[in-house]
Amino acid sequence: MSNLINLISVFSLAVSFANAQIDPVRGIASNGVDPALVNSRRTELEAQLREYEAQIDQYQNLIRGKQAEANSLKREIDILNAEISKAKLEIKTRTLNIQKLIGDINQKSKNIEELAAEINASRQSLTEFLRKVRQNDNFSALELALIYDNASEFFGELQSIDNLQVSLQQALAKFSNLKIEEEKARDELEEQRGEELELRALQELQKKVLEKNEKEKQKLLKDTKGKESEYQKILKDKQKNAASIRSQLFLLVGSPSIPFEKALEYANLAEKATGVRPAFLLGLITEESNLGQNVGKGNWKIDLSHARCAKQREAFLQITSELGLDPDLTPVSKKSWYGYCGGAMGPAQFIPTTWQLYKDAVARRTGNNPSSPWNPKDAFMAAALLLKDNGARAGNYDAEWTAAMKYLAGSNWKKKAYRFYGDDVMAIAKKYQEQIDLLQGLAQR
Repeated sequence: MSNLINLISVFSLAVSFANAQIDPVRGIASNGVDPALVNSRRTELEAQLREYEAQIDQYQNLIRGKQAEANSLKREIDILNAEISKAKLEIKTRTLNIQKLIGDINQKSKNIEELAAEINASRQSLTEFLRKVRQNDNFSALELALIYDNASEFFGELQSIDNLQVSLQQALAKFSNLKIEEEKARDELEEQRGEELELRALQELQKKVLEKNEKEKQKLLKDTKGKESEYQKILKDKQKNAASIRSQLFLLVGSPSIPFEKALEYANLAEKATGVRPAFLLGLITEESNLGQNVGKGNWKIDLSHARCAKQREAFLQITSELGLDPDLTPVSKKSWYGYCGGAMGPAQFIPTTWQLYKDAVARRTGNNPSSPWNPKDAFMAAALLLKDNGARAGNYDAEWTAAMKYLAGSNWKKKAYRFYGDDVMAIAKKYQEQIDLLQGLAQR
């Protein structure tokens, strides 16, 4: 008799379990912890991010608008103030992104723990239920009559046991699948957090830009004493001093120093072949390697050692072999802050597999066969070809900015975390354009 009573008790518990509701938002049993506070915090962070991103866009538009104005002290101060405010907001945005990801990861971890507990409970319930069913397979009619006034009702209950068993198994499978989904989502968030933590290095870069702009602003105010007439005098002195522009040099590892005119010559050659604006090309290569000064301090055995870098390793060894270079002594970039393999080569910082795609086209245009990513003339041409393929030939701000972003991040170019790169390239390109225009104007006199 007690066995049947136990069966009925387990049956009742199993019905409750099989009918348990699944929270569609969290994907766990509805009797779990209320996620309202977590959702509220997430909503708050997302709202802050949207606000900061909108303000960043406004400052960027202000900067672009001011740059189009005639040179004046007020214009320069307004641009510097806007760049300072923009940098501060970008730092805040990075911090909020990290906070949001940490909160999401913690919630996913909690969901997984609760789902694991539900799975364990469901397995125990199913095991106990099946054990009781096996123990009570052979009840006599007398025992049935003692328990149930209506035998047909009891037989109806027994008939539903098979269906209940199926329901329990389906519930178990549902919880197991939800746990797998939550674990996958958590792993994806962990990857994002890893990327964001690496991008924290940007904060240091942005702080340096911030400090540089603030110092530049203070120096400008000191030199001009806040007077437009003094600013215009300084501006004229700079325009007269063309020699200071001509004396700009950049070092290329493994090659002699090259004067600014030589760099411009390579950029002009690339423009004839691709239509990419020379100042923009110079701006990008400056951002990539400070015009060849920083072509990398990495080593292929270390910075291409990860399994996912196998194709890059193979391509790098093919390139160095073709050029007769010792791969162990050939400089490459270290693993990048945004998570990709190291191994970028030369002034234009081409990754090996991408260089393989462009090397023949470069050779046809420069006459260097085989072409080399460490040869500045080849590097300029290769970068211009890639920028052309990314849409830079259109020549307007948006087209060039987008091409620069794709140069950095490929298909991930729309990530807001990387927007600083496009902004930097365009700011540098503007300064180069001013220098180029000045040199051309002097040459025509």
